[in-house]
Amino acid sequence: MYANVVLGISHDEFEKELSEIKNKKNVKFDVDLDADDLRELVKRYKDVYKRLNINIPDKPEEQLETAIEAVFKSWNTPRAVKYREVSHITGLKGTAVNIQSMVYGNYNENSGTGVCFTRNPSNGNKELFGEYLMNAQGEDVVSGIRTPLNINEMAEKNPEVYKELVDTTTLLEKEM
Repeated sequence: MYANVVLGISHDEFEKELSEIKNKKNVKFDVDLDADDLRELVKRYKDVYKRLNINIPDKPEEQLETAIEAVFKSWNTPRAVKYREVSHITGLKGTAVNIQSMVYGNYNENSGTGVCFTRNPSNGNKELFGEYLMNAQGEDVVSGIRTPLNINEMAEKNPEVYKELVDTTTLLEKEM
């Protein structure tokens, strides 16, 4: 994801390598690869960088700084501009960056990721609005790679997490 979003390397460069290994092992899902397969995948990913003559910064601080810059630059991408236009979102000066500790959303079926709003972005109504995926990373929700679930489905599938999310967003609305 860093390579794609920050360094501008096509996601297809990496997906090709992953697909080749899965085909070679005759498996359908990434999680069916073993440790040796993943070692080979890392080597192949490093070869992509070498072939394209692109280096990943060694220092985590520099990686974070370039990732933050990419978020700010994303404000003016054609996709973001079109989204604001279609959604009738006007008068905003830019986007925000939140830095937080993360857990692996793709660790297992009890892990997940999502995007939610405390208000419906289409009409401004005060209601929980968003999407989520289990066993996925954040980019999976917004990139179109997988089809996310409506956030309200979480109430049935994982009621404890949904209640915590509702409590948190309610508090956020109250504090704003």
